[in-house]
Amino acid sequence: MSNLNNFYYGKKVFLTGHTGFKGAWLSLWLVKMGAKVSGFSLAPEKESLFNILDLASQLEESTIGDIRDFVLLEKKLKNFQPEIVIHMAAQALVRPSYADPRLTYETNVIGTLNVFEAARKAGSVEALVNITTDKCYENKEINHNYREDDPLGGYDPYSSSKACAEILTSSYRRSFFEKEGISLASARAGNVIGGGDFSSDRIIPDIFRAIRDGKKVELRSPHSIRPWQHVLEPLSGYLTLAKNLYEKGKNFSKPYNFGPDFDAEKNVETLTKNFIEKIGNGAYEINANADLHEAGILKLDNNRAKKELSWKPKLSFDEAIFWTADWYKNYLEKKSDIQKFTADQIEIFSQK
Repeated sequence: MSNLNNFYYGKKVFLTGHTGFKGAWLSLWLVKMGAKVSGFSLAPEKESLFNILDLASQLEESTIGDIRDFVLLEKKLKNFQPEIVIHMAAQALVRPSYADPRLTYETNVIGTLNVFEAARKAGSVEALVNITTDKCYENKEINHNYREDDPLGGYDPYSSSKACAEILTSSYRRSFFEKEGISLASARAGNVIGGGDFSSDRIIPDIFRAIRDGKKVELRSPHSIRPWQHVLEPLSGYLTLAKNLYEKGKNFSKPYNFGPDFDAEKNVETLTKNFIEKIGNGAYEINANADLHEAGILKLDNNRAKKELSWKPKLSFDEAIFWTADWYKNYLEKKSDIQKFTADQIEIFSQK
């Protein structure tokens, strides 16, 4: 990853969603490489990786704002004059999208539109990566690894909102960005795990909270298969993609899947058993009476990223779970400086 270090040193990166789980990991990684980062996101939860790492003090700027607020977003992006924009801010969960579909579509579609328009008006942006999801595909619930050219769709509001964001990305690339010299790509990652995720309605945080509270975690969909990967895997893909967009432009202005290899496509119960075993604590029970639809099987084909970006997964399924469990164990038991522990995981990953 030394080529990434050399590339990002001194680069100005505007990152939306920087207070979230993935955003906090990416913020720290960029700072460690010497990038100048301006973050724009909703306020973090009280218990969040962003606060644990004290990232607000390490960034050039950390703006608490909503990407639906175009005036503020445009002002911050234009004033910072970034060379690279990585757009991660989103309503990123399936079940809450049923509770508030309007918020989901406004954030994931109109919010993305606002980022694109603000980037156009800034006059400095050369590369933009829009982070969507593996759930943007029309899921046939079959044993098929979805490729970037497969049809878009989405049963639930979250998935369909991200498919809309993909269509928007394609339109803006052809209608505006190609003519204006901004290289635009989208990135579709699988299900990520890693230390410091405290989000509601996600399996690893749910297990962690159950362990901390002395309860059993409840599994809604124990047999649902997902492409599990450690958070640093797709983040390395985003960073590599942005670098290629900046240096080589239109050759990489397309969608890319960043998912694990086939051996990491496991069901929720298998993930749960492995995590509990590696952290050395916890128990689960199955409550399969799910009241809302969620995909039963979802797999990604990562060959385009491997071939065109020379990107590939570095951690096996077992390693990804071990790294995640090890982080939470250190956090629970206060065995070491968690800020240093997190930075060390990035360093070890970068050297692989």
